[in-house]
Amino acid sequence: MRAIKIGKVTLNVGCGDDPQKIERAKKLLEKLTEQTVVITKSKKRSKFGVPKGKPIGVKVTLRKKKAEEFFKNVLESVGKKVKSSQLDNDGNINFGIKEYIDLPNIRYDHGVGMLGLDVAVTLERAGYRIKYRRIQKRDIPKKHKINKGDTVNWLKQQGVEIE
Repeated sequence: MRAIKIGKVTLNVGCGDDPQKIERAKKLLEKLTEQTVVITKSKKRSKFGVPKGKPIGVKVTLRKKKAEEFFKNVLESVGKKVKSSQLDNDGNINFGIKEYIDLPNIRYDHGVGMLGLDVAVTLERAGYRIKYRRIQKRDIPKKHKINKGDTVNWLKQQGVEIE
């Protein structure tokens, strides 16, 4: 029950309010993951003049084996090194990829151009999804939660260096 595993990997491309860039980012994420992509919209009016409900980016969530395979490929592209500033206290790893062609086995596509993306990896233990149930309002015990030290140990087991 204490074994740590990847819960999900979320890929995000922020595009601002440029509709052509949103379409290119959508093509890119579909090409990388072979899954349906969700267009993210602004939640409230920003100081930059983007109105509420306007498309500002795209994202896709990978789970189970697809998430594990993608995470291994991404680790190869970043050189199996993760900074401690990219880890948070809840078992999440966040980092960016400057250009998608840095990923292994991905070639440049003229229709997409050059785009970067953000990768968020969420780690969890068995029974961790109980916090999403509405019927039972139990919290996860503190000893079962994942902290930064657990994340560091798990990454070292995967062969990743922490800087």
